[in-house]
Amino acid sequence: MLSDSPIRVMVVDDERAVRTLHGRYLAETPGFVVAASVDTGEAAVARAAQGDIDLMLLDMQLPGISGVEVLQQLYRLMPHPPSVIVLSSARDAVTVRQALSARVVGYLVKPFTAEVLRERLREFRSSFAPMIPAERPRPLAQSEIDRMLNRGDAHTGPAVNAGSVARSWQLESDAGGLPKGLAPQTLARVLDQLDSVTPVSVLQLAEACEISRPTARRYLEYLVDRGRADVSHRYGRRGRPEVLYRLAAG
Repeated sequence: MLSDSPIRVMVVDDERAVRTLHGRYLAETPGFVVAASVDTGEAAVARAAQGDIDLMLLDMQLPGISGVEVLQQLYRLMPHPPSVIVLSSARDAVTVRQALSARVVGYLVKPFTAEVLRERLREFRSSFAPMIPAERPRPLAQSEIDRMLNRGDAHTGPAVNAGSVARSWQLESDAGGLPKGLAPQTLARVLDQLDSVTPVSVLQLAEACEISRPTARRYLEYLVDRGRADVSHRYGRRGRPEVLYRLAAG
């Protein structure tokens, strides 16, 4: 049986008219209420962190951090982030793939009709179950912590130590694992400049490593191909999106 409580929704879009329109669609769909309406990715993450949002209607092309970065931050910062339905005109393969990999429950390409959105909302409500807080974890004994450290189990969180990754990659590259034209010393410098939380652009990385932008791009593309780096986009109000890179978690 469904709960009588309405599903609390946050609408995230940089266009006020779009937020108003989507809010009206929600108001006309039984079982939903607009709990928040924001116009930037930063505001979406901050509002979601309060923990009372059940569903987010998220645009991908936002000023500041992009929708993809919003998804990444939600899963990095919250044990139980809200469900997300993407409502966006972005349909390039990279953006769609990254959104789907973040386990969004829907992806609607703009423009769409009110009935299409309402149908997705009804489908969501039919399967929605409020998150039940997990049982409080048992404190570990010192001996258990020591065993985890000895096995290497401690490195299970999202933060990644770039220095240790760089050293492991240098060992691999010394064994002949790097493609022609990539040097192990430069790869180590690139990895030391990457972080699993704060993304950097090609230009920022090139300046930090004192290499050219084409060279920085080659190393970044190599790391992305190997699954060692993630790529995202930052959308401004005008112009092409800025491509950003961070060290892959895990």
